[in-house]
Amino acid sequence: MDANRKAAYFALLDIETKEAYSNIVLNNQKFRSKLTSPAFATELVYGVLENKILLDYIIDQIVSTGSKKLKADVRTILRMGIYQLGFMHSVPEYAAVNESVNLAKRLCRGREGFINASLRTYIRDQEKIDFPDRSKDELRYLSVKYSYEPWIIQMWLDEYDKAFVEELLEVGNHRPDFVIRVNWLKTNREELIKRIEAAGCTVERGKLYDNALYVKNAHVLIDSEMFKQGLFSIQDESSMLVAAVLDPKPGDVVMDVCAAPGGKTMAIAERMNNNGKIIASDIYIRKLGLINDEAQRLGITIVETRPWDAAKIDFKMVGKADRVLADVPCSGLGVVRRKPEIKYKQRTLEMDSLPEKQLHILSSSSAYVKPGGVLVYSTCTINPDENQKVVSEFLKENPAFVKEEAIQLMPNVNGTDGFFICKMRKTQSL
Repeated sequence: MDANRKAAYFALLDIETKEAYSNIVLNNQKFRSKLTSPAFATELVYGVLENKILLDYIIDQIVSTGSKKLKADVRTILRMGIYQLGFMHSVPEYAAVNESVNLAKRLCRGREGFINASLRTYIRDQEKIDFPDRSKDELRYLSVKYSYEPWIIQMWLDEYDKAFVEELLEVGNHRPDFVIRVNWLKTNREELIKRIEAAGCTVERGKLYDNALYVKNAHVLIDSEMFKQGLFSIQDESSMLVAAVLDPKPGDVVMDVCAAPGGKTMAIAERMNNNGKIIASDIYIRKLGLINDEAQRLGITIVETRPWDAAKIDFKMVGKADRVLADVPCSGLGVVRRKPEIKYKQRTLEMDSLPEKQLHILSSSSAYVKPGGVLVYSTCTINPDENQKVVSEFLKENPAFVKEEAIQLMPNVNGTDGFFICKMRKTQSL
C-alpha cells in the first residue's frame, strides 16, 4: 500500500470525521515523515478537499445509492480515486485504480470490489456525466463546479456581479503563494533575499508590505537555519498589512485583544523596533504559549501575554493604549485557499450571531484607546455583515471614533487572502 496515499487517506478522514483543520493536519510532522512524496500527498488532500461537492456529485452519478449513504472510509477512497483519475493527469489510470483498491483491502475490507467497479464505471462513463444546467439553476451549477455551499455563493452574488463571483470562486480553489515577512530586528530584506536565493529559491518582493517576500520552491525554508534563527516569519501579505494600517510607533502601548497565534503581534513588535509595550491577550490560555515561543524565536521582548476574554472590558487598561487591534473571530471565508473545509460550513445560528459577537468585542476594545489613539478592526472574511456593517454599527454607537481607512482585500484582485481592515481614530474622550 502506497504510503503517500495512505497518509492522504487518514488526513482526509480526520478532516471529515473529526473536523480537523487541513493546515494543522498537513503541517503535522508525522504526516510528512517517511513519505516518498509529501508533495503528492499534499496535492491529493487539498485537491479532494477543494472539490468535495463536485466529487460527491460525480459519485452520485456512478453509484446507485449515492454518496451520502456511503460510509466515510469508502467515500474518502472513492473521492481520492476519482480525483486522481479526473484531475491528476500525471497519475496513470491503472495506478489510480489499483492503489485505491489496495487502500480498500487494508482499510475497509470487503469493499474493494465496489471501489474497483465504481472507478472503472467512472473511467468508462465520465464523458456522459450530466452537470447542472446553468441556465436553469446558476446557483446549483456554481456550487457543484467550484464546490462551495450555496449560501456562500448567494451571499457574494448579492454583493458582486456574476463574473466577479465566479472569478472569486475559482481563485479560492488555487493554492496560495508562500509569503514570508522579513524580521528587520535581525536582518534586512536584501540580505535575506541573497540567502534565500542561495538556498535555491526564487524570490519576488511584496506588493503591499515592504518586508513581504514571495518565495517559490520554498519547502527548503520551513525547517531551515534561517527560520530557526528568526530571520523571517511565514505570513500572508494581507495579515502583514494589518500591522501597517495600525502603524504603531516605537514606545507605544499597544493592545492586541485576540492575539493568538501571534503573527500580527510579532509584525507589530517588529514595526515598533522592539521598543514599547504590547499586551497580547487571548481567551484560550494554551494558545498564549504559541505567542511566547514565536517572540523568543524572533528576539522580541516587548510582548506581554495574558488570558482574557476580549468581549469583556479590563477596566485597569481603559484609556491607556495608543493603539488597539481587534482581529476578531470570523467565518474565515477569505482563507479558503488555505483551509478548503471552510467552503462547506453550514449556515447556523452560531454563524449568524458572529456580527453581534464581533461588535461586542470591538466596542469593548475601544475603551482602551487614548484620545487621539487608533483602533483597528480586522477579519479574514469576505462578508459585509461581519465587516462593513459591524464597523458602521460601531461608529453609529460611538461618535468619538471616526473612520480613517477601510480596505477589503480580495484573492482574485489582490492575490492575497480575503481580508477586511478598518482604521478608526478616537477624537475625544468618551
